[in-house]
Amino acid sequence: MTSAQAKGSGPGWQGACVLAAALFWLRPPLLHAEPNGNTTDGECFMGRIVSTVCGKPAVSGKIFGGQNAPDQRWPWQASLLYLGKHICGAALIDAYWVISAAHCFQKSHEPSDYRILLGYHQLQHPTEHSQQMTVYRLIVHDEFNKRYFMGSDIALLQLHLPVNFTSHILPACLPGPTTKLPPHSSCWVTGWGMVTEDDFLASPFQLQEGEVGIIDSEVCKMYFQSPESSGSEYSIHEDMFCAGDLMTGKSICRGDSGGPLVCKLNSSTWFLMGLSSWSLACHYPISPSVFTRLTYFSNWISEKRSTSPNPDPSFAPPQEKPPILSDFTSLGMVHKPSTCITLVSSQTFLLLLISLRTL
Repeated sequence: MTSAQAKGSGPGWQGACVLAAALFWLRPPLLHAEPNGNTTDGECFMGRIVSTVCGKPAVSGKIFGGQNAPDQRWPWQASLLYLGKHICGAALIDAYWVISAAHCFQKSHEPSDYRILLGYHQLQHPTEHSQQMTVYRLIVHDEFNKRYFMGSDIALLQLHLPVNFTSHILPACLPGPTTKLPPHSSCWVTGWGMVTEDDFLASPFQLQEGEVGIIDSEVCKMYFQSPESSGSEYSIHEDMFCAGDLMTGKSICRGDSGGPLVCKLNSSTWFLMGLSSWSLACHYPISPSVFTRLTYFSNWISEKRSTSPNPDPSFAPPQEKPPILSDFTSLGMVHKPSTCITLVSSQTFLLLLISLRTL
Protein backbone atom coordinates (compact mmCIF):
# COMPACT_ATOMS: atom_id res chain seq x y z
CA MET A 1 0.00 0.00 0.00
CA THR A 2 1.14 3.54 -0.73
CA SER A 3 2.58 5.33 2.27
CA ALA A 4 0.28 8.00 3.68
CA GLN A 5 3.21 10.15 4.67
CA ALA A 6 2.83 11.95 1.35
CA LYS A 7 6.29 13.44 1.35
CA GLY A 8 6.68 16.28 -1.10
CA SER A 9 2.96 16.91 -1.41
CA GLY A 10 1.12 19.96 -0.14
CA PRO A 11 2.09 23.61 -0.21
CA GLY A 12 4.93 23.19 2.27
CA TRP A 13 4.78 23.75 6.01
CA GLN A 14 5.31 27.49 5.81
CA GLY A 15 2.37 27.94 3.45
CA ALA A 16 0.24 25.53 5.48
CA CYS A 17 0.89 27.42 8.70
CA VAL A 18 0.14 30.78 7.11
CA LEU A 19 -3.02 29.39 5.57
CA ALA A 20 -4.15 27.80 8.82
CA ALA A 21 -3.44 30.94 10.81
CA ALA A 22 -5.33 33.15 8.39
CA LEU A 23 -8.30 30.83 8.30
CA PHE A 24 -8.34 30.47 12.06
CA TRP A 25 -8.35 34.25 12.52
CA LEU A 26 -10.77 35.13 9.74
CA ARG A 27 -13.12 32.15 9.81
CA PRO A 28 -12.91 30.35 13.20
CA PRO A 29 -15.84 27.99 12.54
CA LEU A 30 -13.95 26.36 9.66
CA LEU A 31 -11.57 24.77 12.14
CA HIS A 32 -14.32 23.47 14.36
CA ALA A 33 -17.31 22.20 12.40
CA GLU A 34 -18.73 21.59 8.98
CA PRO A 35 -21.05 24.46 8.00
CA ASN A 36 -24.81 24.20 8.41
CA GLY A 37 -24.57 21.40 10.95
CA ASN A 38 -27.63 20.17 12.79
CA THR A 39 -27.81 17.98 15.85
CA THR A 40 -29.31 14.53 15.66
CA ASP A 41 -32.41 13.46 17.49
CA GLY A 42 -30.30 11.67 20.07
CA GLU A 43 -31.35 8.16 19.07
CA CYS A 44 -28.68 5.52 18.53
CA PHE A 45 -28.68 4.14 14.99
CA MET A 46 -29.18 0.46 14.12
CA GLY A 47 -28.95 -0.71 17.64
CA ARG A 48 -31.62 -2.81 19.39
CA ILE A 49 -30.03 -3.32 22.85
CA VAL A 50 -27.23 -0.92 21.98
CA SER A 51 -29.71 1.94 21.73
CA THR A 52 -30.16 1.88 25.51
CA VAL A 53 -26.49 1.84 26.50
CA CYS A 54 -24.36 3.25 23.69
CA GLY A 55 -22.29 6.38 23.97
CA LYS A 56 -22.67 6.93 27.73
CA PRO A 57 -19.44 6.18 29.64
CA ALA A 58 -19.37 6.03 33.41
CA VAL A 59 -16.64 8.69 33.53
CA SER A 60 -17.44 12.09 32.05
CA GLY A 61 -16.29 15.69 32.20
CA LYS A 62 -14.03 17.71 29.94
CA ILE A 63 -10.39 16.65 29.86
CA PHE A 64 -7.80 18.62 27.91
CA GLY A 65 -6.19 16.71 25.08
CA GLY A 66 -2.73 15.35 24.40
CA GLN A 67 -2.52 13.30 27.59
CA ASN A 68 -3.24 9.97 29.23
CA ALA A 69 -6.91 9.05 29.13
CA PRO A 70 -8.60 8.18 32.44
CA ASP A 71 -9.98 4.71 32.99
CA GLN A 72 -13.58 4.12 31.77
CA ARG A 73 -13.58 7.37 29.79
CA TRP A 74 -13.72 5.62 26.39
CA PRO A 75 -15.28 2.16 27.01
CA TRP A 76 -15.74 1.41 23.27
CA GLN A 77 -12.01 1.64 22.55
CA ALA A 78 -10.58 -1.65 21.28
CA SER A 79 -7.16 -2.94 20.30
CA LEU A 80 -6.87 -4.98 17.12
CA LEU A 81 -4.29 -7.76 17.40
CA TYR A 82 -2.70 -9.48 14.42
CA LEU A 83 -0.98 -12.75 15.40
CA GLY A 84 -0.91 -11.54 18.99
CA LYS A 85 0.48 -8.04 18.38
CA HIS A 86 -1.30 -4.68 18.54
CA ILE A 87 -1.48 -3.18 15.06
CA CYS A 88 -4.50 -0.86 15.04
CA GLY A 89 -7.31 0.62 17.02
CA ALA A 90 -10.99 -0.27 16.67
CA ALA A 91 -14.33 0.59 18.25
CA LEU A 92 -17.13 -1.53 19.70
CA ILE A 93 -20.51 -0.72 18.11
CA ASP A 94 -22.68 -3.63 19.29
CA ALA A 95 -22.44 -6.79 21.39
CA TYR A 96 -21.24 -8.76 18.33
CA TRP A 97 -19.65 -6.06 16.17
CA VAL A 98 -16.43 -4.05 16.08
CA ILE A 99 -15.44 -1.53 13.41
CA SER A 100 -11.98 -0.55 12.18
CA ALA A 101 -10.09 0.68 9.10
CA ALA A 102 -9.75 -1.50 6.00
CA HIS A 103 -6.04 -0.78 5.62
CA CYS A 104 -5.36 -2.64 8.88
CA PHE A 105 -6.11 -5.96 7.14
CA GLN A 106 -3.70 -6.00 4.22
CA LYS A 107 -1.58 -8.81 5.69
CA SER A 108 -4.48 -11.22 5.95
CA HIS A 109 -8.23 -11.53 5.51
CA GLU A 110 -8.39 -14.64 7.70
CA PRO A 111 -10.55 -13.88 10.77
CA SER A 112 -8.61 -16.42 12.87
CA ASP A 113 -5.45 -14.28 12.56
CA TYR A 114 -7.05 -11.47 14.57
CA ARG A 115 -8.19 -10.82 18.12
CA ILE A 116 -10.06 -7.92 19.70
CA LEU A 117 -9.10 -6.60 23.13
CA LEU A 118 -11.73 -4.71 25.12
CA GLY A 119 -11.78 -3.20 28.58
CA TYR A 120 -8.09 -2.29 28.46
CA HIS A 121 -6.73 0.97 29.80
CA GLN A 122 -3.05 0.02 29.86
CA LEU A 123 -2.18 -2.67 27.33
CA GLN A 124 0.53 -4.02 29.61
CA HIS A 125 -1.88 -4.38 32.54
CA PRO A 126 -5.12 -6.23 31.80
CA THR A 127 -7.62 -6.23 34.64
CA GLU A 128 -10.64 -8.28 35.69
CA HIS A 129 -12.64 -6.05 33.31
CA SER A 130 -10.54 -6.92 30.23
CA GLN A 131 -11.79 -9.30 27.54
CA GLN A 132 -10.14 -10.94 24.55
CA MET A 133 -12.58 -11.82 21.75
CA THR A 134 -12.12 -14.05 18.72
CA VAL A 135 -13.28 -12.92 15.27
CA TYR A 136 -15.94 -14.94 13.43
CA ARG A 137 -16.33 -12.86 10.28
CA LEU A 138 -14.21 -10.10 8.71
CA ILE A 139 -15.85 -7.77 6.18
CA VAL A 140 -13.46 -5.40 4.40
CA HIS A 141 -15.13 -2.88 2.09
CA ASP A 142 -14.90 -4.06 -1.53
CA GLU A 143 -13.98 -0.59 -2.79
CA PHE A 144 -11.09 0.02 -0.40
CA ASN A 145 -8.27 1.96 -2.10
CA LYS A 146 -9.64 1.26 -5.60
CA ARG A 147 -11.18 4.52 -6.84
CA TYR A 148 -8.72 6.81 -5.05
CA PHE A 149 -6.10 6.75 -2.31
CA MET A 150 -7.53 5.28 0.94
CA GLY A 151 -11.12 5.43 -0.29
CA SER A 152 -13.68 3.28 1.58
CA ASP A 153 -11.25 2.70 4.44
CA ILE A 154 -13.62 0.71 6.63
CA ALA A 155 -14.02 -2.86 7.86
CA LEU A 156 -16.41 -4.73 10.16
CA LEU A 157 -15.54 -7.59 12.49
CA GLN A 158 -18.22 -9.93 13.81
CA LEU A 159 -17.32 -11.74 17.03
CA HIS A 160 -17.92 -15.39 17.85
CA LEU A 161 -19.56 -14.51 21.18
CA PRO A 162 -21.37 -11.41 22.44
CA VAL A 163 -19.44 -8.95 24.57
CA ASN A 164 -20.47 -8.57 28.19
CA PHE A 165 -21.23 -4.89 28.70
CA THR A 166 -19.81 -3.32 31.86
CA SER A 167 -18.82 0.17 32.94
CA HIS A 168 -15.46 -0.59 31.26
CA ILE A 169 -16.90 -2.01 28.01
CA LEU A 170 -19.73 -0.23 26.20
CA PRO A 171 -20.46 0.50 22.52
CA ALA A 172 -20.32 3.91 20.91
CA CYS A 173 -23.46 5.13 19.16
CA LEU A 174 -23.51 5.05 15.37
CA PRO A 175 -24.72 8.11 13.46
CA GLY A 176 -27.41 7.97 10.82
CA PRO A 177 -26.69 8.98 7.21
CA THR A 178 -27.99 12.53 7.77
CA THR A 179 -26.32 13.22 11.12
CA LYS A 180 -24.56 16.59 11.19
CA LEU A 181 -22.28 18.08 13.79
CA PRO A 182 -23.30 21.37 15.37
CA PRO A 183 -20.71 24.17 15.48
CA HIS A 184 -17.97 23.72 18.06
CA SER A 185 -18.80 20.07 18.75
CA SER A 186 -16.59 18.35 21.30
CA CYS A 187 -14.75 15.59 19.39
CA TRP A 188 -11.97 13.31 20.64
CA VAL A 189 -9.54 10.82 19.16
CA THR A 190 -8.06 7.98 21.20
CA GLY A 191 -5.49 5.25 20.73
CA TRP A 192 -2.31 3.43 21.71
CA GLY A 193 -0.23 4.41 18.70
CA MET A 194 3.16 6.07 18.39
CA VAL A 195 3.69 9.43 20.07
CA THR A 196 5.92 10.75 17.26
CA GLU A 197 6.97 9.43 13.87
CA ASP A 198 9.90 7.63 15.56
CA ASP A 199 8.86 7.08 19.19
CA PHE A 200 6.64 4.33 20.53
CA LEU A 201 4.19 4.85 23.37
CA ALA A 202 6.05 4.14 26.61
CA SER A 203 5.25 1.31 28.99
CA PRO A 204 2.67 0.56 30.43
CA PHE A 205 1.04 1.67 27.13
CA GLN A 206 -1.74 3.79 28.57
CA LEU A 207 -4.53 4.88 26.26
CA GLN A 208 -3.99 8.38 24.87
CA GLU A 209 -6.63 11.00 24.09
CA GLY A 210 -6.80 14.34 22.32
CA GLU A 211 -9.55 16.85 21.63
CA VAL A 212 -9.81 17.91 17.99
CA GLY A 213 -11.91 20.18 15.81
CA ILE A 214 -13.56 19.22 12.53
CA ILE A 215 -11.89 21.04 9.64
CA ASP A 216 -13.80 22.13 6.56
CA SER A 217 -13.01 19.71 3.70
CA GLU A 218 -12.28 22.45 1.16
CA VAL A 219 -9.78 23.98 3.54
CA CYS A 220 -8.25 20.59 4.30
CA LYS A 221 -7.70 19.81 0.60
CA MET A 222 -5.23 22.70 0.40
CA TYR A 223 -2.84 20.81 2.68
CA PHE A 224 -2.57 17.90 0.25
CA GLN A 225 -2.38 19.68 -3.09
CA SER A 226 0.81 20.03 -5.07
CA PRO A 227 1.97 23.65 -5.64
CA GLU A 228 2.07 22.98 -9.41
CA SER A 229 -1.41 21.51 -9.70
CA SER A 230 -4.84 21.62 -8.18
CA GLY A 231 -4.79 17.83 -7.98
CA SER A 232 -2.80 15.40 -5.87
CA GLU A 233 -2.51 11.69 -5.23
CA TYR A 234 -3.57 12.52 -1.69
CA SER A 235 -6.94 14.24 -1.61
CA ILE A 236 -10.10 14.49 0.45
CA HIS A 237 -13.27 12.86 -0.86
CA GLU A 238 -16.88 12.62 0.30
CA ASP A 239 -16.25 9.47 2.34
CA MET A 240 -13.56 11.26 4.39
CA PHE A 241 -13.27 14.27 6.65
CA CYS A 242 -10.44 16.10 8.35
CA ALA A 243 -9.88 16.95 11.99
CA GLY A 244 -7.08 18.15 14.21
CA ASP A 245 -5.85 20.87 16.48
CA LEU A 246 -3.43 23.03 14.52
CA MET A 247 -2.93 25.33 17.51
CA THR A 248 -1.45 22.72 19.85
CA GLY A 249 -0.43 20.12 17.29
CA LYS A 250 -2.62 17.08 17.86
CA SER A 251 -2.39 14.51 15.11
CA ILE A 252 -2.75 10.79 14.46
CA CYS A 253 0.23 8.47 14.07
CA ARG A 254 1.05 4.79 13.34
CA GLY A 255 -0.82 2.40 15.63
CA ASP A 256 -4.07 4.37 15.99
CA SER A 257 -5.38 3.50 12.52
CA GLY A 258 -8.98 2.33 12.72
CA GLY A 259 -9.44 3.93 16.12
CA PRO A 260 -12.45 6.07 17.01
CA LEU A 261 -13.16 9.75 16.60
CA VAL A 262 -16.23 10.41 18.75
CA CYS A 263 -18.28 13.57 19.20
CA LYS A 264 -20.70 14.39 22.00
CA LEU A 265 -24.15 15.31 20.72
CA ASN A 266 -27.20 16.41 22.69
CA SER A 267 -24.97 17.14 25.69
CA SER A 268 -24.79 13.55 26.86
CA THR A 269 -24.23 10.95 24.13
CA TRP A 270 -21.03 10.09 22.25
CA PHE A 271 -21.38 9.21 18.57
CA LEU A 272 -18.73 7.45 16.50
CA MET A 273 -18.29 9.92 13.65
CA GLY A 274 -14.95 8.78 12.21
CA LEU A 275 -12.15 6.21 12.09
CA SER A 276 -8.49 7.19 11.99
CA SER A 277 -7.37 6.66 8.41
CA TRP A 278 -4.30 8.59 7.24
CA SER A 279 -2.21 11.74 7.58
CA LEU A 280 1.07 13.30 6.67
CA ALA A 281 4.06 12.33 8.80
CA CYS A 282 3.26 12.98 12.46
CA HIS A 283 5.95 15.49 13.34
CA TYR A 284 6.15 19.25 13.51
CA PRO A 285 4.57 21.09 11.77
CA ILE A 286 1.29 19.22 12.19
CA SER A 287 -1.19 18.94 9.33
CA PRO A 288 -4.85 17.85 9.52
CA SER A 289 -5.55 14.16 10.04
CA VAL A 290 -7.97 12.32 7.77
CA PHE A 291 -10.79 10.10 9.03
CA THR A 292 -13.28 7.72 7.45
CA ARG A 293 -16.68 9.41 7.52
CA LEU A 294 -19.12 7.03 9.27
CA THR A 295 -22.27 8.82 8.09
CA TYR A 296 -21.26 8.02 4.51
CA PHE A 297 -21.14 4.30 5.31
CA SER A 298 -24.15 4.00 7.63
CA ASN A 299 -26.24 2.17 5.01
CA TRP A 300 -23.33 -0.16 4.18
CA ILE A 301 -22.91 -0.97 7.89
CA SER A 302 -26.63 -1.63 8.27
CA GLU A 303 -26.70 -3.92 5.23
CA LYS A 304 -23.70 -5.99 6.29
CA ARG A 305 -24.97 -6.44 9.82
CA SER A 306 -28.51 -7.34 8.76
CA THR A 307 -27.27 -9.99 6.33
CA SER A 308 -24.83 -11.56 8.81
CA PRO A 309 -26.72 -13.58 11.44
CA ASN A 310 -25.07 -14.10 14.80
CA PRO A 311 -22.90 -17.25 14.88
CA ASP A 312 -23.85 -20.38 16.78
CA PRO A 313 -22.06 -20.00 20.15
CA SER A 314 -21.48 -23.76 20.33
CA PHE A 315 -18.94 -23.42 17.50
CA ALA A 316 -16.99 -20.62 19.16
CA PRO A 317 -13.35 -21.39 20.04
CA PRO A 318 -12.44 -21.53 23.73
CA GLN A 319 -12.32 -18.20 25.55
CA GLU A 320 -8.76 -16.87 25.78
CA LYS A 321 -7.16 -15.08 28.69
CA PRO A 322 -6.58 -11.35 28.06
CA PRO A 323 -2.87 -11.03 27.21
CA ILE A 324 -0.19 -8.76 28.61
CA LEU A 325 1.18 -6.80 25.64
CA SER A 326 4.79 -5.68 25.60
CA ASP A 327 5.98 -5.74 21.96
CA PHE A 328 4.86 -2.82 19.79
CA THR A 329 7.53 -3.25 17.11
CA SER A 330 5.01 -4.54 14.57
CA LEU A 331 3.30 -1.16 14.28
CA GLY A 332 3.37 0.00 10.69
CA MET A 333 3.86 -3.48 9.21
CA VAL A 334 0.19 -3.84 8.37
CA HIS A 335 -0.44 -0.24 7.42
CA LYS A 336 1.64 2.73 6.34
CA PRO A 337 -0.55 5.74 7.19
CA SER A 338 0.67 7.69 10.19
CA THR A 339 -1.67 7.24 13.15
CA CYS A 340 -1.20 8.21 16.94
CA ILE A 341 -2.11 11.05 19.23
CA THR A 342 0.76 13.42 19.85
CA LEU A 343 1.32 16.87 21.27
CA VAL A 344 3.77 19.02 19.29
CA SER A 345 4.74 22.61 20.01
CA SER A 346 3.43 25.21 17.54
CA GLN A 347 5.25 28.41 18.43
CA THR A 348 5.69 29.31 14.78
CA PHE A 349 1.98 28.93 14.13
CA LEU A 350 1.14 31.11 17.14
CA LEU A 351 3.60 33.80 16.05
CA LEU A 352 1.98 33.87 12.62
CA LEU A 353 -1.41 34.23 14.24
CA ILE A 354 -0.22 37.12 16.38
CA SER A 355 1.34 38.85 13.38
CA LEU A 356 -1.91 38.61 11.42
CA ARG A 357 -3.74 40.21 14.33
CA THR A 358 -1.55 43.31 14.11
CA LEU A 359 -2.21 43.95 10.41
